[in-house]
Amino acid sequence: MSDGPTVRRRRLGAELRRLREAHARKLDEVAGELGLVASTLSRIETGKAPIKTYYLNKLLDMFEVTDPGARQVLVDMGREGHRKGWWADYDDVLPSGFDIYVGLEAEAKGLRSYESVLIHGLLQTQGYATAVLRELHPRDSDEQVLKMVELRMQRQRILDNVPPIEVWLILDEGAIRRGVGGAASMRQQLEHLAEASRWPNVTLQVLGFESGAHAGMDGPFSILEFPERTDRDVACIDGSFGMVYLEKDREVRACTEAFDRLRATALSPLASMQLIERVAEELDE
Repeated sequence: MSDGPTVRRRRLGAELRRLREAHARKLDEVAGELGLVASTLSRIETGKAPIKTYYLNKLLDMFEVTDPGARQVLVDMGREGHRKGWWADYDDVLPSGFDIYVGLEAEAKGLRSYESVLIHGLLQTQGYATAVLRELHPRDSDEQVLKMVELRMQRQRILDNVPPIEVWLILDEGAIRRGVGGAASMRQQLEHLAEASRWPNVTLQVLGFESGAHAGMDGPFSILEFPERTDRDVACIDGSFGMVYLEKDREVRACTEAFDRLRATALSPLASMQLIERVAEELDE
């Protein structure tokens, strides 16, 4: 899988920040010289926004990058960062900032995620996703909801990549017991979960009600890791006002430790699959 625009922007941003810090320059000072606001330069350095070639060349001059080969690599990286991913076709229905997550997810080699209320989007069936999105977006038209469902189904293609993304999901028991979309739709969703738990690239655990207080009580979160060791892991927290991205080592480490504690507390993958199958059978009673 070739590197996509999101990873390219992150790499370029990290290098620009390294160069700025090596020259002991402050972010707002450099942004002022470029004629940009500090928040814009910050988004560039964190890979959340692309940079125009004009501004990139000014930065490279400012940071005394004179080697033609080194400059060309960074300029090419900047141009690649402007390339649109497949999710650009869904810009009109993407929640603000969620395009960054979709881009990271599309280019990740591994995903660890805890979900407290919902089945994770990568394993949602179309019926379940439709019921969820209709409830979350009551003012949207049927056409808009269906387009959001289509986006969710498109995201699932990464499970079929070669090599596929390695996924480790922990679902709170409430997520598998909450009836979404009616009994028939929920049964289909649970059967799909049970099937997915047998896939070689998917590990699925259920955090049972009996676990009591646990490390995920702050809410759902995900950790994405990437093929290149130089691309740092990203922790993502989906809140009421959009996605929050954590990239500092201590922040990502805290999420990783919380996930490991959840993994140790949750039912084993086999016991989780058996519970999911029992809950599905109960829907026929």
